[in-house]
Amino acid sequence: MTGRESNRIKDAEKKRVLDEAARQRRARKALEALEQDNFHDDPHADLVMSKKVPKFQDNLKNSKDSRKAKRKGPEYYRAKYRKNFAQLLDEEKQLNPDPPNYTSALAPPPSKPARHFCAVCGNFSKYSCTACGTRYCCIRCLGTHQDTRCLKWTV
Repeated sequence: MTGRESNRIKDAEKKRVLDEAARQRRARKALEALEQDNFHDDPHADLVMSKKVPKFQDNLKNSKDSRKAKRKGPEYYRAKYRKNFAQLLDEEKQLNPDPPNYTSALAPPPSKPARHFCAVCGNFSKYSCTACGTRYCCIRCLGTHQDTRCLKWTV
């Protein structure tokens, strides 16, 4: 009987627990990675459908006569000259240096405590991961978090 040990105790010793500074670094890295993902140009923005194939209601004879130069709409230019959030903030600061502007706007502190949501399903959460501090609501979400998300960005 002396050779048996609890698996829960073994797993607790193996887990890596992060301090608040490491958690903040992890969150900052995750946000930077998301910002990089969102900044890439849309690969389908300049996709042009073939104009040679007639639509069901068109005839082959009418399609050659009714060709017009297609103008590029505002959506094309929005996609082509898209800016990330940091660029928009810099532009706003240059246009409106005096308050009130985005950087000077503040809301009063909330009268109620902050609500916490599950990082897996979005429901209200009561618990947080001991290793990384991410919130979860139930055992099933904890399992999903540990299998796929816990300490993914920390190296």
